[in-house]
Amino acid sequence: MTDQPDSRDDAAERMRTPLLALITAEALERDYQMVARRRIASGTPRPLGRSRWSGRIGVVSVVAVFGALVTVAGAQASRDADIDTASRETLIDRIETGRALVQAQQGQISDLREEIAEGDEGLRRLGSAVSDAEGRADQLGGVTGFTPVTGEGIDIRLDNAPYADPDTEHIRDSDLALLVNALWTAGAEAVAINNQRLSLRSPIRNSGRAIEVNSIGIAPPYLVEVVGNKDTLSANLLETSSGAAFSVLAADYGWSYEVDNVDELRLPAAPPRLRNLRSATEITESGPVPDEGGE
Repeated sequence: MTDQPDSRDDAAERMRTPLLALITAEALERDYQMVARRRIASGTPRPLGRSRWSGRIGVVSVVAVFGALVTVAGAQASRDADIDTASRETLIDRIETGRALVQAQQGQISDLREEIAEGDEGLRRLGSAVSDAEGRADQLGGVTGFTPVTGEGIDIRLDNAPYADPDTEHIRDSDLALLVNALWTAGAEAVAINNQRLSLRSPIRNSGRAIEVNSIGIAPPYLVEVVGNKDTLSANLLETSSGAAFSVLAADYGWSYEVDNVDELRLPAAPPRLRNLRSATEITESGPVPDEGGE
């Protein structure tokens, strides 16, 4: 019972002793015990004087070398731990840098996606505007005569009377112009005479005895093709004053005059040269403004 406090004190003392000192002390104590046991077993008396001191010096040297090795190993282990810690911190820094870079790139991708979406929307609006403009251009081209058109309508075949006097009884430019005016009034959408499409600037005039349309000579028989409502064009034509006047002329001079309904007509565009305006006038609220750039 009396040894327990001493044992506890020894244990506490060992815990307070530095590791290197504890290893050295225990190594010395074990060496002494081993040497003493060998002497007792061999019957050799304990050496006196210098021999005892030389033995102790040898043991101390061994222990010192061992302690130095332990110290070097500890320092190396500490250095390796520092290196591992530095490597780990460097790796963490690289990871954080990589994450920041990825986040920045993801932000750029998001911005680019928004720009692409805005560009697609702008392109869609532009495409819609272009489609509307093309539709209006086609519509205006059909009305003005500068775009080919296809549709139902009527055709009118005209010819002079046999043995008619060319100077007084043949169909003239004014007669065709009278018929064309009647067709526009009756609801015609497009008109062509002998495949010459009429535009707002198409002239119909005589050149000698021949008739020219778009400054191109045409000869009888005359084929007048008209795109429009085939169910109403013929009736409306006869109801117009110009149409009635042309019918009277045809009857008086004996012209052949045949009108047929057609399910599909194909009319070409007027010559492109007719598109070039020689002069233009801009209409404003204060009145017309001459175009100084015209010829």
